Amino acid sequence: MITVRTIFLVLLGIALSSTAHAHRFAPSLLKVNEIADQQYHVVWKTPAQATSSIVLRPTWPESCEVTEASPAQMEGTGKVSSLQLRCTGLGDDGLVGDSLGVAGLGANQASAMVMVSLRDGRQYQQVLNGEQPEFVVPEEPSAGEVMSDYTTLGIEHIWGGIDHLLFVFGLLLLVGGGARLFWTITAFTAGHSVTLSLVTLGFFDYPVALVEFTIALSIFVLAVELTRRERNDLLWRNPWWLAGGFGLLHGMGFAGALAETGLPQDNVPLALLFFNVGIEIGQIAFILAVLALWWLVRKPLAPWQERLRWVPVYVLGSLSALWCIERGLEALA
Repeated sequence: MITVRTIFLVLLGIALSSTAHAHRFAPSLLKVNEIADQQYHVVWKTPAQATSSIVLRPTWPESCEVTEASPAQMEGTGKVSSLQLRCTGLGDDGLVGDSLGVAGLGANQASAMVMVSLRDGRQYQQVLNGEQPEFVVPEEPSAGEVMSDYTTLGIEHIWGGIDHLLFVFGLLLLVGGGARLFWTITAFTAGHSVTLSLVTLGFFDYPVALVEFTIALSIFVLAVELTRRERNDLLWRNPWWLAGGFGLLHGMGFAGALAETGLPQDNVPLALLFFNVGIEIGQIAFILAVLALWWLVRKPLAPWQERLRWVPVYVLGSLSALWCIERGLEALA
């Protein structure tokens, strides 16, 4: 018979395989600024940790040639390089009507944000992926594109950040379903929405490494709370205080990923709003998926329910403890 210990070790091994990627999501960024007639400044940022041997590479019209290039520099969790392009074969409207893209997205299962700024003030942005690796610069930017692109980015970020999902999973274990779940998740949403907006709009800054450590610590505190047998203390009776307070920290983590991607300067409020909408859609989808899975397995697992109840708590505690050590050392470095 498979023991609880065996199940725990298997789940922990699977989870540990992805610890290095916890909260490391940031799509590649291709930023193109028109600086003079037929001349463009390009910033190319891509994650330092590759997921494939095929290198991600920006593409532009064949008539453009690189006249200057700086070596790549480490910046946060990514590598950044800048280039100068001279495009002599374009029309009177420059890049309008031509394609920009990123090669290798499909092989890396990655996404990239393309941002274009023209001298007349027009600005464009587009999320690229393996199915759509190129972007044709249109004559006019669309608010609808901002809404869809940043909603997609928000969904990708919450689903790419295992630490955020584990915190939400811990809240589910703490409060169960019903009204308590609704108010707890609402408090978490309110908390991270506040700091996401304030940090993104430049009202204050924060030490990234320290916030990453406290996000891991929030999961560890939640795991400790789940081990309490007497569930009648203040946090259990009012879990929304725990969710809202730690939501403030998670919002700073969301803001860090958004800062690495960038915002369209003419549509900052709209992009910020729909990035947050994307996070909420991803969060709700995760909660529904967990509840659906529990509904499917609760009857078959009923005989072992009491013995298995501690497995997810041990996984939460073990992973968060490892992240605390890893991120604590990074914060002290």
